[in-house]
Amino acid sequence: MPNRVLRIGYVPLTDAAPLLVAETLGLFGQHGVQVALSEESAWAAVRDRLAHGLLDGAHLLAPMPIAMASGLGGVRATLSVGAGIGRNGNTFTLSPAIAEEAGLDADGTPLSASAFAALVRRRAAAGEAPLRLAAVFPFSSHHYLLRHWLAAGGLDPDRDLRLMAVPPPRTARALAAGEIDGFCAGEPWGSHAAALGVGRVALTGGDIWPDHPEKVLAFREGLPAEAAVAVTAAVIAAARWLDDPANHEDAARLMQERVFPGMARETVRLAFGGLVPTLRGTRALAAPMRFRAATLARPEVAAWYLGQMRRWGHVPAGVSDAEALFSYDDAIWRSAASLLGEGEPGMVDLPEERAA
Repeated sequence: MPNRVLRIGYVPLTDAAPLLVAETLGLFGQHGVQVALSEESAWAAVRDRLAHGLLDGAHLLAPMPIAMASGLGGVRATLSVGAGIGRNGNTFTLSPAIAEEAGLDADGTPLSASAFAALVRRRAAAGEAPLRLAAVFPFSSHHYLLRHWLAAGGLDPDRDLRLMAVPPPRTARALAAGEIDGFCAGEPWGSHAAALGVGRVALTGGDIWPDHPEKVLAFREGLPAEAAVAVTAAVIAAARWLDDPANHEDAARLMQERVFPGMARETVRLAFGGLVPTLRGTRALAAPMRFRAATLARPEVAAWYLGQMRRWGHVPAGVSDAEALFSYDDAIWRSAASLLGEGEPGMVDLPEERAA
């Protein structure tokens, strides 16, 4: 095991909690590795620092290893995925005016793709500018879930709307400033926008694809396998801790104090309790953010994201599936799980494809 301190990056999101918990509970040390966590401002910064060896590992969007293996965005790198970090946990948040116009009710019943598509068509018929929707990164679960949902309503995301990238910490501010009409981002940013009165949660990623894989723990090329296994084992142990309801209050306090000091703890707590805010209080989610069952990052599930990337012309035809999914090897997870006696989680159902 290397003696040097491993630098692991994360973006300020609720689902970075396994890394913060592993550090706080001393789980990295228990597995014989020294880790320094590095908060990063945007996904592009995480990608670049990981590709250039400035980070040893990172909390990463599930499609990003695919994008990096394919050389998308001008950055090519071969990563190793150690574990999944979180299922669900995204919200699609609209400005209050657009939410009202779309017919979102006060109970926060998930907005249907057909209702949103009808709004887009009414606006187009009236000669109004296309709605501006943000996802957190071009090659993100948020972007592809949003595209899948829009297409299910019969919309062409590249023709009928303007899609752009806004880093998670900027989403609520961009919505408040009128720079965008809605955004899809990981919690707590949608709930934060609602708490500020500048947004309303229209639906969640789990409403589009229940129990979808959200983030992964990925390591740079060349990191010794024993170090990757040790970090992964600590994260799996943290995921166990996080999924115990008795720990949700402590988790919310930790994340509010360490990651979201300017945000109300009640807002941070919502995702851990499987809730999103509505005009009448909160809505309990059928597919809440969870961690333990997400830790095995299956290549066949990641392949759904690759299929979406191909559907929208984001991956060159010359890149094979094997090349694009190379990072999704379960060897690190299985070695780490064996240290903990962790059983293999169940498979996730894939969403049905519905053409635009």
